[in-house]
Amino acid sequence: MSKTLAPTTLSTPVEPLITVAPSPKRLSPLLGLMPFLRPYWVRWVWTFIALAVAASTTLTLPVAFRYLIDSGFSSGQSEHIDRYFLALFGLSVILAIATALRFYFVSWLGERVTADIRSAVYSHVLRMSPQFFEHTQTGEVLSRLTTDTTLIQTVVGTSLSMGLRNFFMLVGGLAMLLITSHRLAGYILITLVFVIVPIFLFGRKVRKLSRDSQDRIADASALAGEVLNAMPTVQSYTQESRESARFNGSVETAFHTALSRIRARSWLTVVVIVLVFAAISFVLWLGAKAVLAGQMTGGELSQFILYAVVTAGAIGSIAEVWGDLQRAAGATERLMQLLNVVSPVVETLHPVSLPLQGAGIEFDCVNFSYPSRQDTLALKDFSLKIRPGEHVALVGPSGAGKTTLFQLLFRFYDPQSGVVSFNGVNLRDLTLKDARQPFSVVLQETVIFAGSVLDNIRYGNPQASFEEVQQAAEMAAASEFIAALPQGYDTFLGERGVRLSGGQRQRISIARAILSNPPILLLDEATSALDAESERQVQQALDNAAHNRTTLVIAHRLATVQAADRIIVMEAGQIVAEGTHTRLLHDSPLYARLAALQFTN
Repeated sequence: MSKTLAPTTLSTPVEPLITVAPSPKRLSPLLGLMPFLRPYWVRWVWTFIALAVAASTTLTLPVAFRYLIDSGFSSGQSEHIDRYFLALFGLSVILAIATALRFYFVSWLGERVTADIRSAVYSHVLRMSPQFFEHTQTGEVLSRLTTDTTLIQTVVGTSLSMGLRNFFMLVGGLAMLLITSHRLAGYILITLVFVIVPIFLFGRKVRKLSRDSQDRIADASALAGEVLNAMPTVQSYTQESRESARFNGSVETAFHTALSRIRARSWLTVVVIVLVFAAISFVLWLGAKAVLAGQMTGGELSQFILYAVVTAGAIGSIAEVWGDLQRAAGATERLMQLLNVVSPVVETLHPVSLPLQGAGIEFDCVNFSYPSRQDTLALKDFSLKIRPGEHVALVGPSGAGKTTLFQLLFRFYDPQSGVVSFNGVNLRDLTLKDARQPFSVVLQETVIFAGSVLDNIRYGNPQASFEEVQQAAEMAAASEFIAALPQGYDTFLGERGVRLSGGQRQRISIARAILSNPPILLLDEATSALDAESERQVQQALDNAAHNRTTLVIAHRLATVQAADRIIVMEAGQIVAEGTHTRLLHDSPLYARLAALQFTN
């Protein structure tokens, strides 16, 4: 059963719940990933061990080459050479195994952590009140679920490991350079200052541009999602070219923003590589002079050269990883911002049990205004009591507050003052699940999911048997057209039920509501999309379903509610009249005017 009421259209621009925060200059947003990393600490330990072994083995290789040159070649004995080559082969095997284990562990962690983040964000968004969706485009949320989490996956599954490995290589390489030659290593340490400063300066710029790039991609996704969900309207007004141009403009903006980030990272790479290898070349020139002067052996210089290459490569890799970390920090910040949004409708810490006996509803002195229109009350000191089993109709002009009552019953919003209760219990004192459990709703705007007929009818009651589904479909006058579908109840309906007519979609929705068997039915023009014959059949089915069940009906077509126990006439958020159809024709000028407009030929 779908329990999603259509959000009220905003009349004035409002501030979004998700705002673009100033881009921090550090990687501190990555600390937000700790709750997702902590559960897998054992794997992180194994990853660290494999990483340390691989780095240590790599740092050992230059030493082996030194002894191969100074002791193996100089001795002229083949057994010495054989021994050192066997040692090199053994080190290569250890390096290969450790590297493979590191790759497996970090790839597993990247996939696992990304999946956990996506699930956490999606579950959190599903629990947001409609106020969140009034201000936030679904395309923005989808962008954060896909693009941003992919960036995090890259960092956790690749860049973070590479960064740690190259950090070890940098520290180890510098240590071995000092051991090999203090004087030459001193020159290298001095030149490192000129390399590190550009990394941080360019890194900050990359961080900001990365976040801007992600925001522009989200804008393009939001625009595409909005247009694709309104294709019949777009095509009926022949606006395909205009919408294509709008999307192209959005994509071009994202491209140019990404291009700025690419330029910054390219300059960072150029600066780092040039500075590093200029410093290394200078130091190696000094080393060659030292060998000629007899101050170093050829093996020591070879060892120093290899460690210099290792150190230079580590610095270059760290520069690349730093850019990835900057992008991931922006993505993490956006995701944590989404996870930290708190729904204004919160559950009580001490809920009471759902009262099972009866099905009465009461609004007591309720005042409510939508967050986007706080200067206008949608309901003003509204009081209404509906007895168990009563059939009550709500009528009135658009904007009278009829749909708002449904929003409050489902606790999609809470009133600013007053109480909404079920069987005498304030809905705020119940869990959200218990507060919504007694209700089933059929909307004027039908919601059909991209699944089979059976899946859609069972949505509100997944445990229902096939026979119960068939019975609900028969009561909703849907069984005949379902039987005519290619696979019957197993027929795939397409996205938003595009394979069905409007009337057929409505009857599927009504069958869904009937199958959930709630104590209270909420109907919002449930027969509006049906032809005359189907309307009569469905109206009879709804009358049968409403027997001994509290029913609240929003109606614009007064012919459908003449038999209601009470008709509530609303205007500007207040009750202006109530009674039967006959009585209201005489006592309510507003109702009489609405009736005259509909019943007079």
